[in-house]
Amino acid sequence: MMPQILNPLEHPGWDSLVLRAGDPGFFHSAAWARILQASYGFKPSYVAALDRDRLEMVLPLMEVPGLFGARRGVSLPFTDYCPPLGDQALAGEAVRFAIDHGGRAGWRSIEWRDAAGFDAGTPASETYYGHDIDLRGTDEELLGRLHEGHRRNIRRAEREGVSIEFSGSLEALRGFCRLNGRTRKRHGLPPQPFAFFAGIYEHALCRDLGFVVSARRSGRLLAAAVFFHFGGQALFKFGASDPASFPFRPNNLIIWEAMRRCRDMGLRSLSLGRTEPDNPGLLRFKRGWGARERVLRYYKYDLRKRAFLARGPISRKRGWQTKLFSRLPDGILRVIGRLAYRYVG
Repeated sequence: MMPQILNPLEHPGWDSLVLRAGDPGFFHSAAWARILQASYGFKPSYVAALDRDRLEMVLPLMEVPGLFGARRGVSLPFTDYCPPLGDQALAGEAVRFAIDHGGRAGWRSIEWRDAAGFDAGTPASETYYGHDIDLRGTDEELLGRLHEGHRRNIRRAEREGVSIEFSGSLEALRGFCRLNGRTRKRHGLPPQPFAFFAGIYEHALCRDLGFVVSARRSGRLLAAAVFFHFGGQALFKFGASDPASFPFRPNNLIIWEAMRRCRDMGLRSLSLGRTEPDNPGLLRFKRGWGARERVLRYYKYDLRKRAFLARGPISRKRGWQTKLFSRLPDGILRVIGRLAYRYVG
């Protein structure tokens, strides 16, 4: 069956198609496609093999604009990982079809965020680690898989009076956004535009495909996180916290209570997203949840050179721009985020 280019937003039953095609995650859903298109104007160009009402395979792909008119394909923008869904034997053909399509569309390059469809000798452009928590089991069984440090920090948060709230409200999301702006400034990054989070509210939270988890103590917001879920999988996507709250360990309690909530919803696994190899502290934190660790390989194909590009390890240390962003006023950072993120993807 020959692949074709499809826009999932033009298929009202898209989510039913992907749910029948395999074991999809939130990034395969129509909601994520809507969020990316509405927030940044990215154009969905999914490579799919569709047989009447059955989706044999799909490789999600979007066109991302660049400065001065340059365009590229990304599978998918602002997405930690995005494996082809369905018949994996068709993944290699989907990659080749995407390259041909990109050439015809005038793209400069294509980026993939999963190794399916690539030969072992294909050079990776970036490498990260992913961590997935198995949610099956009782509270005692889940606790037993955690590192003692996490169990101790969960108990400490409870003793300190930290409370957890689950919500899909716009108010809860705004609370997260306030913390997120300060957190990203601390890390030397501009915040995502609020239009992006408004899209998350409209297309995910309002459709019961995600929730905000907030940690409070004496009424003060200490930390918050945004989770998505689809099919049998949950995803920790965004987290933010006040550094002054660290002694109360709110982030440990957020993840623990989210694990329990997702388990009770019937979800099988919780992904903690991607982590850079040179971030040992975050790697230790994620490994301590009893998560299965896997290598995430990204690939980039230069359509002008007709070759895959290999790069050295990507460092999370960003040099002068990190220092600059961390010193800029909040208003200027918000403007930079609003203007720049649609070209980053």
